[in-house]
Amino acid sequence: MPGPLATVTPPYAGGVSRWTGTWLSGPGAALEPADGPQRWRGERLGLPERGSGSVASTGIRLGALAIDLVLASLATSVFFRPDFTDPAVMRTFNYWALLTWFVITVAGVALAGFTPGKALLGLRVVRMDGAPLVGPIRAIPRSVLVALVVPAAITDRDGRGLHDKAVGTIVLRTR
Repeated sequence: MPGPLATVTPPYAGGVSRWTGTWLSGPGAALEPADGPQRWRGERLGLPERGSGSVASTGIRLGALAIDLVLASLATSVFFRPDFTDPAVMRTFNYWALLTWFVITVAGVALAGFTPGKALLGLRVVRMDGAPLVGPIRAIPRSVLVALVVPAAITDRDGRGLHDKAVGTIVLRTR
C-alpha cells in the first residue's frame, strides 16, 4: 500500500525552465515559491504539520544521531578498550566506532527504515516514491553522506538534507 509520498511529483518535474527560473529571475525569486508561501515543512509534499507522518525536525534527527553514535561507541568498547591518554589507541578506537556506526546505520535503514536512535525517538526514513524499504542501494550512499556531515547539514525548505535528496528519502515522525 503506497504511503503519503507515493503520488509526490518531483519539484523539478516541470523541466529545465522550472529550476533555471529561480536564478534567472534574480536572487529574490528563489525565496518565495510560485505556489505561495509554505507554512510548514512538508506541506508541499502533502505531509501533515505535526504528528505521525510529519517531517522530523533537525533537532530530533540530531538527537537520534547522537544516540546512534553513543551506541556505536559502547559496542566498540566491548572489543577495543579505549585509552584516553594514548592518541594512537583513541584514533584506532574512533575508526572502529565509525565503522560500527556505519554498519548499524546501513543495516537499520536498509532493512527497517530506522536505526536504534531513530526508533527510540519515533523517526523513520522512507523513500519518496512510496516503496516499502529503503534498501542497501540507497542506505549505503545516504550513510556515507551523513558521515561527511556537510551534506546532512544543508537542508531544503522541506527539511530534507542533501543526503536525503541524493537518494530520494525523507525522515518522518512515527508518532
